[in-house]
Amino acid sequence: MIGKITIGKSFKGCLLYCLNDKLQDPKKEQVMKDRAEILLFNQCYGNQKELIQQFNEVRQLNPKLSKPVLHITLSLAPGEELPKEKLIEMCQDCATDMGFENNQFVAIHHKDTGHQHLHIVANRIGFDKRTVSDSNNFQKIASYCRRMELKFNLTKVLSPRKFLPKEQRQIPRQDERKEKLKNSIQRTLQEVSNYQQFEQVMKALGYRVLKARGISFIDDKKVKIKGSEVGFSLMKIEKILALKQNPANIYKHENIQQDEFQKQERNTDKISPSLPQQIGLKKQNQSPVIDLQKKVTDLIFPLIEPEKIADQLSPELLKKEERKKGRDLITNIISKIKNESDGRS
Repeated sequence: MIGKITIGKSFKGCLLYCLNDKLQDPKKEQVMKDRAEILLFNQCYGNQKELIQQFNEVRQLNPKLSKPVLHITLSLAPGEELPKEKLIEMCQDCATDMGFENNQFVAIHHKDTGHQHLHIVANRIGFDKRTVSDSNNFQKIASYCRRMELKFNLTKVLSPRKFLPKEQRQIPRQDERKEKLKNSIQRTLQEVSNYQQFEQVMKALGYRVLKARGISFIDDKKVKIKGSEVGFSLMKIEKILALKQNPANIYKHENIQQDEFQKQERNTDKISPSLPQQIGLKKQNQSPVIDLQKKVTDLIFPLIEPEKIADQLSPELLKKEERKKGRDLITNIISKIKNESDGRS
């Protein structure tokens, strides 16, 4: 389960968004009817106009607070579904965990997506004029979500690393979204031979490609991921494509002499196109054409492996590694100075 929490200024804007039907296709003017179902009222009641008025009246108890709106979105994993009474219980638990159980709030179930998700709109200002604190909100909502996953047997999601216990922060994490992008880039680089083709194939896979000083990809959920985050920086992508366009560059890259490549090219030109079919699979009789193609393939494919990303490891491990490198460097310098001193004496 994923929880999102925001603080805002306008009860009207938030409540109208949560309670109104949704325009699905502006061109066809299709409206999704019965999109919102109110699950729970707390210290308030009525239609959207009455709710807005009630929330704003209590807001006046603390007019100095510019952002009294607490808006929480709770999303279950695709395929998971809880009955109405469980959803209500989940909303009540959320109010208790976040500290607004005695304040005005309304819980709404939305039916406009393929997965169950809830909206809770709460007034941070209580009838006692006290304000619900917004400090550590992200940590609180993450802890709440983990508790709900256990309580209702939902799909478990890892909290942000900084909210995990110390012993769990060192466990490398796998991001399915990034893994999917990494595999898509890797497959595409095997298929295409220039950047234009690469961008076309990535767009066909559902990604928007942003190329500037670096390269980024935006998926169908509008999540932006840098190429460098999945081991494929713009420099690496361009390097692979350049090597595929001109095999001579592969030999340069591998420190193979240019005259050797030209020699193989001359031998290749003398070979009849039908000759590879006439030659058996024995290695000693293999055509220079096949040999050249094999070398190109053998050299290109290791390059298509993504670079190792340092931030896949926990910050604690990285800091330890940096400190170790620093200690080793100092030790080597001291040892070198000592050896030089011993040599002079």
